[in-house]
Amino acid sequence: MPHRFLAALLWLWPVLAAGQPAPIADPAGPPGANAETRAVWARFIGYNTHRAFALGPNGEGGAAWGHRDVEQAKATALANCARRAGTACRLYAVDLAIVDPARAWQPAIAPPASLGIGGFSWAIVPDARYLWHGTGAAGAIVFGHGRGANNADYRGAQPQVWVRHFNLVGYDVFRFDRHPNSDEAEVAAGWLRDGLARLRAQGYRRIVVAGQSRGGWNALQMLDTPGLADVVIAVAAAAHGQGGSMNLNAQVDQLRTLVGRANAPAARVAFVQFALDPFVADADGRAALMRDRLAPRVGALLLIDRPEGFSGHGAGQQWQFADRFGACLVAFATAADPPRAC
Repeated sequence: MPHRFLAALLWLWPVLAAGQPAPIADPAGPPGANAETRAVWARFIGYNTHRAFALGPNGEGGAAWGHRDVEQAKATALANCARRAGTACRLYAVDLAIVDPARAWQPAIAPPASLGIGGFSWAIVPDARYLWHGTGAAGAIVFGHGRGANNADYRGAQPQVWVRHFNLVGYDVFRFDRHPNSDEAEVAAGWLRDGLARLRAQGYRRIVVAGQSRGGWNALQMLDTPGLADVVIAVAAAAHGQGGSMNLNAQVDQLRTLVGRANAPAARVAFVQFALDPFVADADGRAALMRDRLAPRVGALLLIDRPEGFSGHGAGQQWQFADRFGACLVAFATAADPPRAC
């Protein structure tokens, strides 16, 4: 297991242990698994569905994740296990359930289809691909998708892989879904302000608002209103559409304006950007804006600036990004003394 992932487990475990994690979220792994298989399991539980985990003789195992089809995930996990243990492998877990008859388990409750937060073109929706904690939740994380070309519809898209780390430590997961025909930056920001206030009224004591690309830009816009969000996580933030500009130099000016409006002195902000992102014109200037102008206006700043080994606008979706930064983002959001670097 890579050293950095061991460090990630050490960050997560105190929170998990405090609340007796559900079996599917327990990093200890399946009984009888060898050390290598337990290490794979500890990573597997932080990955997106569809996913499956298989066990074989002598504690060997294999996993698969991020598949569009559950049957494909199961077949791949069994094949990966068979390469190590032969043909005697059996399925142990599929998506959120443990299916091994000796350890069978599934979540006792599913997320509601809706909390009634939304309007004609938008909704903040509980995501059924995550464990639901409800009244016992540590908080809520709301993830906003990006806006694609040609009115691509991203409603229902699974949040980025690292979001599952928040679910593992007790956060309910919500999507900020928007209809592409109405999804302009300033309009969507108004929807999100309304939605976060209504979500807070549902009783969530801690709210993380996050997003990719335009979703990340909308998350940053929440900083103009104190108390809307306790934590903002913006990944590859970019404004485009009528409420933003495809002129990348203009986006730098828009970001400067956005930072100037920040009025959330208790909020923690994580800002992530990648090398070779075609939606970023001045990465150095953006980083400087975060350090020099935003940091004094907020409670804490975590700047993940062009990390080595990641490039492109969608690098935050990779499971490797979740391995390296997921637990650090949780620690930044939840620790009494948040880390200043990952």
